Amino acid sequence: MISPRFFALIFLGTLAVAEPIERRTATNVFPTPPTTSSLSKPITVAAGATFTPPQAYTRYDRGSGACTGQTEGGDSDAVFLLQEGATLSRVVIGANQAEGVHCLGSCTLDHVYFEDVCEDAITIKQTSGTSHINYGGAKHASDKVVQHNGGGTVVINSFYVEDFGKLYRSCGNCGTQYARHVEVNDVWAVDGSTLVGINTNYGDTAKIRTTKASSVNSICDRYTGNNSGAEPVKTGSGPDSKYCLYSTSDISS
Repeated sequence: MISPRFFALIFLGTLAVAEPIERRTATNVFPTPPTTSSLSKPITVAAGATFTPPQAYTRYDRGSGACTGQTEGGDSDAVFLLQEGATLSRVVIGANQAEGVHCLGSCTLDHVYFEDVCEDAITIKQTSGTSHINYGGAKHASDKVVQHNGGGTVVINSFYVEDFGKLYRSCGNCGTQYARHVEVNDVWAVDGSTLVGINTNYGDTAKIRTTKASSVNSICDRYTGNNSGAEPVKTGSGPDSKYCLYSTSDISS
C-alpha cells in the first residue's frame, strides 16, 4: 500500500516544478505620493549613502514655477544631488522642478518616478564607473529622460517611459567628451521619438535587450558628436553589430 505521505511528496514536488520564477519588469502604475516636500535647495546624498524618505514615495519638487521648459539648468536647480556611490530610493519627483536628479559620480536610482519631466530627469556626470537606474518610470519628457554628460556606463533596468523625446542620450556636444555605454534591459517605452542616441565617433555603444516599445519612432540613433557645442549630425539608425547592439527579436510591441 502506498502511503498518503508519498502522494503528498509528489504533489509538493509538482508545485515546486510548476511554479516559475518570473523576472520583474517595468510597470506603468506609478505610486501615489502620501505627501509633498517642496525644497528651497537640492538634497545632497553623500558618497556611499542611501536616501529613502520617511514615508515611501514622498513627492519632492522645487516649488511652484520651478520648471522653465527646456532652459538648461545646473546643479543648483536639481531636486537631488548624488555623490559617488550614493543611492536614491522610493522617491517621486514632481512636476515643479527644472532638473530632477544629478549624479555627480556613479549612482543608483531604485524605484524613482518622475511624474512630469521638465528639462532632463536624470543627468549623469560621473567620469567613469557604472550607474544603475532600476524599476522606476518617467512621463512627459519633451526632450531627454537620461542625459549622459560624463563617462562610463549607465544600466537602465525595468524602467517605464511614456511621452518622451529620448530615454537616453549620450551628450552630443559637451565640451569634454568620453566613450559612453548604455545597457537597456526589460524597459517598456510608449509614445516616444527615440529610445537611445549615441555618438559613434567616440566609441559609444548601446546594448538593448527584451524591451517593449509601442509607438516609438526609433530604437537606436547614431550621431557624430563634437566638443564645440554645435548640433551633432545624425548618421544612422537601427542595429549595426558595432554600436547599436541589439536585434529585432529584442524588441516587442
